[in-house]
Amino acid sequence: MRPREQDLRAGLKALQLDLSDAQVTQLLDYLDLIAKWTQVYNLTAVRDPAEMLTHHLLDSLAVIAPLRRHLAQAGLEKASLLDVGAGAGLPGVVIAICCPDVDVSCVDTVAKKAAFIKQAALALKLPNLAGVHARVETISQPFDVICSRAFASLHDFTQWSAGALAPHGVWLAMKGKHPADEIAALPASAGVFHVEQLQVPGLDAERCIVWMRQKTTA
Repeated sequence: MRPREQDLRAGLKALQLDLSDAQVTQLLDYLDLIAKWTQVYNLTAVRDPAEMLTHHLLDSLAVIAPLRRHLAQAGLEKASLLDVGAGAGLPGVVIAICCPDVDVSCVDTVAKKAAFIKQAALALKLPNLAGVHARVETISQPFDVICSRAFASLHDFTQWSAGALAPHGVWLAMKGKHPADEIAALPASAGVFHVEQLQVPGLDAERCIVWMRQKTTA
């Protein structure tokens, strides 16, 4: 068994996520890629392998079950997802590995980070993953889900990416503590329809998903 595989499998069990051996291998390969690239390109501030597993991988994996549930309820067998300010691809690459039917685009304004996503797509053989070097405001292709993790305030996140949200689409913002102040400051065009608490295995910190959609104007 590879280093950290046992911890990853224990985390998956705690999250009640059923992944194939091939997907587990891809997740471990992805962690190795981040560690390798971070030595040169400083992709992430977290460098300790055990910390990377909890703070990056399991933290991102906690969103998979809620995302799958939403897509099933929305009747979306094939879906498109935009990960904004993707950085090293968290959670975008993790979603691409765990949800092969979701086409994931990771957008970042930093060229080396978008290049890393493209390299990850090749190395991990993920045809449903794309790296995009751009500002999110310039993207007009419609996405079913737009997600972010530690990217910006909810106000800025929804404002900047509004042009890329499909009419039926939703925003999925990964946050720490319940962001009551940020929710109160949302623009009139965006509304919260659910705040979902997450439990990340091995991480003693509050996590939640803020689900939002565009409000229809009468």
